[in-house]
Amino acid sequence: MKRREFLTSTLAAGLAAAALAQEAPMADLPRRPYGKDGVTLPIIGFGGIVVMNETPEDAARYVSAAYDQGVDYFDVAPTYGNAEERLGPALEPYRDRSFLACKTEKRDAAEGRAALENSLRLLRTDHFDLYQLHSLTTDEDIERAFGPGGVMEVAVAAKEQGLTRYLGFSAHSDEAAVRALELYDFDSILFPLNCVTMMKGDFGYRALAKAQEKGASILALKGLAWGRWEATAQARSDKPKAWYQPITDPDLGRLSLSYTLGLPITAAVPPGDWESFELALSIARGYQPLNDEELARLRERVQFAAPIFESGG
Repeated sequence: MKRREFLTSTLAAGLAAAALAQEAPMADLPRRPYGKDGVTLPIIGFGGIVVMNETPEDAARYVSAAYDQGVDYFDVAPTYGNAEERLGPALEPYRDRSFLACKTEKRDAAEGRAALENSLRLLRTDHFDLYQLHSLTTDEDIERAFGPGGVMEVAVAAKEQGLTRYLGFSAHSDEAAVRALELYDFDSILFPLNCVTMMKGDFGYRALAKAQEKGASILALKGLAWGRWEATAQARSDKPKAWYQPITDPDLGRLSLSYTLGLPITAAVPPGDWESFELALSIARGYQPLNDEELARLRERVQFAAPIFESGG
């Protein structure tokens, strides 16, 4: 699908999603459909990195505050340091009323099964709502995960055994995302979608188009990412959990996250610190699709950013 055709087709979808979100009660965070059986998620998800390296008390406070503000979608992974260990106890009071997504970076079945069981234990749950293959990026990732003895065997078995309701994957490559979607009917895809990578890096269009073609729900990463860090340690001192430069300016944040929310996605998971999460919540509560003037202003500012992902051609 050509880029212009994609933008035209997704504009209507984004507007429709926005209209659906506005139907939610004013006191609630807007919600959109996930999957095909009536599940809805808030348009902002809670990334597990928020609680990584926090005290148990702060982790519990962050989770409670997020839930009280309408966020019942939580996403975590074993690679997020001690995030599973912190999130499990903090989420336990809300587990039966929340949508918990976990991931596995393992590629073979034996390690994958052990990782699944360990994540269930740490997160104090008997099942996940969504289990995802984590960070599919290379041809080798695909071949190992989907080949004989690959972790995909564990994922499919987990769904059959009731250990997860849905299956998905995250990817950092258009090519890997398209291949994965062709190999299995996933319920969702978790993918970096932001204004800089799409407008300047021409990245993400193929993955989005294939997900729509396959009927997979789309969950977005990096909606508040701006660009690459400067090559200095000081540049990262205020945001040690982000490997990219997150947006902190409220106006630019509104433009950037609204761009992502205007795509045909279910929800966006902001960068992994509490301040970024609060910024995302404030934007999401008043979300409106960007108008032509705002879109032009965003395009102008994007020209000065360095995409964290770019199309391979």
